[in-house]
Amino acid sequence: MDTNVILSKVEDIVTPVLGNLGYELVEREFLMDRGRWVLRLYIDREGGVTIDDCARASHSVEDLINVEGVIPYGYTLEVSSPGIDRPLRRREDFERFVGATVHLKTLHPVNGRSSFKGRLDGLEGDEILMTIDNAQHRVPFGELARARIEGAELSSKKQTVH
Repeated sequence: MDTNVILSKVEDIVTPVLGNLGYELVEREFLMDRGRWVLRLYIDREGGVTIDDCARASHSVEDLINVEGVIPYGYTLEVSSPGIDRPLRRREDFERFVGATVHLKTLHPVNGRSSFKGRLDGLEGDEILMTIDNAQHRVPFGELARARIEGAELSSKKQTVH
């Protein structure tokens, strides 16, 4: 089964449960790590998350994922805070972190470049606005491959529960 399909189904299942607990699903990964499948869920909430938050979230979603039969192989669930390099995935993320320094990569070059690092100025329509070296750049949201806040922008430590 395609890992993107698995991740989409996992996200659909766990997002409402995590939301009811006061957590936001920031990112999810499903990958082979040292010969075993690992499902990693990164959660956050106002004020950050603790190891106890990660454990609570893990216990709340693990049985649900297994009952739904979304993952056809044996796997290990890890729930973590996003740490200092918080990923940005949704439009809301780009609105919430206006003013932060971000790194983003595009699927294809935009105006001759596919890597951008600068101040996030927000969204305008379907474009991410950034200031890099005193010049404004527009990156189509649909071209986004990945984006992260620069580590110095956030002060939370990463917490993980296996």
